[in-house]
Amino acid sequence: MRLKLGITAGLALLIATPATAEVYRNVDAQGNVTYSDEPSKGAETVKVKPVTTITLPKPKNVSETEKLLEEVKREGSIYEQVSFVYPEDEQAFHSGSGDVHFEMHSTPELKPGHKYEVTLDGQPVGQSASGSVTVNNVFRGTHDAGIHIVDRNGVQIKTGNPIRFTVHRPSVQN
Repeated sequence: MRLKLGITAGLALLIATPATAEVYRNVDAQGNVTYSDEPSKGAETVKVKPVTTITLPKPKNVSETEKLLEEVKREGSIYEQVSFVYPEDEQAFHSGSGDVHFEMHSTPELKPGHKYEVTLDGQPVGQSASGSVTVNNVFRGTHDAGIHIVDRNGVQIKTGNPIRFTVHRPSVQN
């Protein structure tokens, strides 16, 4: 435990010490390693490499980002609602192949360049401008599906209420 504490303290000291300062490593009679900025009997000097620093570039134009956010809000406000037509919330159905067919609707209808996006258990599984998406080989059990409208850049501009459904599939055990 002391050794780990000594190593941790030593590393912290190495990180916190300016590149021009001397660092000394000492091992006592019990084998404990300590680091210090003060020399002691039996200590050896540790060569510390210069610390590399990186300065990230500043955004070119913050107002450009704000304009994009405003555009997303404006486009999203075009739609009163988006929802699943099929399957219904809490519906259970049999699907031997595991294929699940989703039907979506929005008010008003989709604008050019926009698409419906379906998520299954939090993961995107399909996009469509036609209002229907089929997902293949969905495992048996209960799943959560989400519905969104995305713009031509793939940004979600409107989200509908999620649904939960259960898929029954045959198994070799029954």
